[in-house]
Amino acid sequence: MISMVMVAVGVYARLQKHTEMSCLEVDPAILLIVVGVLTFLITFCGCIGSLRENICLLKTFSFCVTIIFLLQLAAGVLGFVFSDEARGKVSQVINGAIVHYRDDLDLQNLIDFGQKEFSCCGGVSYKDWSQNMYFNCTDANPSRERCSVPFSCCLHDNNQAVINTMCGQGMQARGYLEASAFIYTNGCIDKLINWIHSHLFLLGGIALGLALPQLVGILLAQLLINQIGDQIKLQLYNQQHRADRWH
Repeated sequence: MISMVMVAVGVYARLQKHTEMSCLEVDPAILLIVVGVLTFLITFCGCIGSLRENICLLKTFSFCVTIIFLLQLAAGVLGFVFSDEARGKVSQVINGAIVHYRDDLDLQNLIDFGQKEFSCCGGVSYKDWSQNMYFNCTDANPSRERCSVPFSCCLHDNNQAVINTMCGQGMQARGYLEASAFIYTNGCIDKLINWIHSHLFLLGGIALGLALPQLVGILLAQLLINQIGDQIKLQLYNQQHRADRWH
């Protein structure tokens, strides 16, 4: 039921968009649909397999959950072992998101939330926003947002009566020291990595919380498979025993 809700929300979000994404890996709606469909198929096998005592479906469920668990484990290990490569992948995703910032409303909201939450701007620095066609700082760019940064990069004053949503105007043309009086100049990549390093125990607890239900599901599926197999063997034995008695 949860997976069906995820698919419905993802489809609705996708239908509300009027533009085609050229970089689907950063589209939250597509991601939600894919995860929802996969979750539905896997849990369907486990649920129907348990109700109907179907060994084939139960083995499919157990195999899929095992693969997912191993992939999660491998991703965690590789993330620590190849931290530089992981940083490069994070940089690639963030830069791709910056390029498509204005193309997708969900992506835009996600980036704005991240920049506000981590008090950062851009990937490595605020000047990374020049990768976006609207914020590009070249003279050939006719956009009114040329050399600017999004409002989510701006420093916020709680005592300010009127919020200046154009506070990022022309900030890329300014130096770090001058711009730092108005916006966050540090990039989000280092902020994100530092946050991960400082919350390793929390992330480990979340990973363990996700892994335990998977392990329990695998264990229960295997136990049920063994019980069904024993019942089948017992039925075959009884049938054979009755046939021998008739003979």
